[in-house]
Amino acid sequence: MAITSFSELYTQHYKSSFLFVKSYVRDDMASEDIVSESLINLWQTIKRENVEHPHGLLLKILKNNALNYLKHQDVKQTAMDSISSKMRRDLDYRITTLEACDPEEIFSAEINEIVEKTLASLPEQTRRVFEMSRYEHLSVKEIACKLSMNPKSVEYHITKSLKVLRIALKEYLPSFCLLFGL
Repeated sequence: MAITSFSELYTQHYKSSFLFVKSYVRDDMASEDIVSESLINLWQTIKRENVEHPHGLLLKILKNNALNYLKHQDVKQTAMDSISSKMRRDLDYRITTLEACDPEEIFSAEINEIVEKTLASLPEQTRRVFEMSRYEHLSVKEIACKLSMNPKSVEYHITKSLKVLRIALKEYLPSFCLLFGL
């Protein structure tokens, strides 16, 4: 049976080719593309040379194109699985790291030493007001009463000590803010 035009070839073989490819590929759009490409390939071959069994050649072309598509999908899926696996490991690492985060370790000996030295360098009254505020958790009013000071003076001393500590701990400022509630 001689095929005289591409339109005739397409009409004769498209539906069965599509159903064949779709049974393996399971994607309508991809199946349509594979069948169209395969029919064009068959038509070009028929135009170039004498093809005794066009049905057999079409089946071979469809098989190879569908197989190439599926192999490409396999490579893509493997890559996606690998990326997903790496993302999962990264997420697990971040969760584990955060769970292991110990606030006591954040406020390390190095930071303690800097704070102690900085507080020791402050005037006695400023240091005492700061310690009462941050370590003893006393309010401005309570500190003012205990030290017989004006509340505004207490606020001044706290502000002064925090400013000095911020400068001394500029490298550790995020931890400092967290720990001192700034």
